[in-house]
Amino acid sequence: MMKAWLIQHWHASALTITRFFSTPIASLLSIIVIGIAFSLPVGVYTLLVNIQSFSGEMVGSSQLSLFFKLTANKADIEKVEQRLTTHSQIEHFEFVPKAVALRQLEQSSGLTDVVSNLAHNPLPDAFIVHARSAPADILEELRLSIQAWPEIEYVQFDSAWANRLDALLKLGQFAVLMLATVLSIALVMVMFNTIRLQILTKRDEIEVSKLIGATDSFIRRPFLYFGAIQGLAGGVTAWLIIALGIHIINDKLVVLTQLYAIDFHLQHLSTEDSISLLLFSSWLGWLGARLSVASYLWQIEPK
Repeated sequence: MMKAWLIQHWHASALTITRFFSTPIASLLSIIVIGIAFSLPVGVYTLLVNIQSFSGEMVGSSQLSLFFKLTANKADIEKVEQRLTTHSQIEHFEFVPKAVALRQLEQSSGLTDVVSNLAHNPLPDAFIVHARSAPADILEELRLSIQAWPEIEYVQFDSAWANRLDALLKLGQFAVLMLATVLSIALVMVMFNTIRLQILTKRDEIEVSKLIGATDSFIRRPFLYFGAIQGLAGGVTAWLIIALGIHIINDKLVVLTQLYAIDFHLQHLSTEDSISLLLFSSWLGWLGARLSVASYLWQIEPK
């Protein structure tokens, strides 16, 4: 039983490959069209993933500056330090005494004469806090919770840019989902029409197969293989297009990253995303073929 099943699938796959090579130009054009169509949403998705990863590192390394009240004493500083040590969202922190802060201000601003003539140090003690990587809204909640501590006068954290970037990324993800949905439907329709034409051109062969007792599953199987393999080939083409695009863009990014002294280059799709792309493209090809066969095969009956 298993041997017969394997022979049937081997026959279907061999017949599929024969059909590919019988119309090489048409098959190649279909694969290229599928690859280009898939490369659009997947390329934008790849770009968003890279931007999100880069922005996540920036947000994760963003600093919260905790400024004490001018009346804060050593006990207040120790109390805040203990809270920061046990806080689950705090990665690490450092204490900046007001004397050190004044000295840093003097060195960086060049106002040595002004600072030296001050009657007293107007700067407060402070903690520079590095929060763990988290969405912008979580970091904003952290800022507000620390702001409520009685020893703290003000917590500085510029989360506006992070919120705007997070909103843009979510909008981009929604746009990718919409684009992928529309193009997936279009690709199913393309495969539907391709298989329909194959069924019509093989009408006589299908009628003869039915006359000699071939089942619908036996007749349907090569068309399903054809759709799945063509979809898989389109997914591989899309993967290659994205890889080439990333290579070209990274070459152009070198100059820009050197100017801003940052380490940023686009990463290709992860292994999981690559496998998902290939499986999804293959499934779409299979689905288009399945719908086409279900719609037209029953109309062909032996005369």
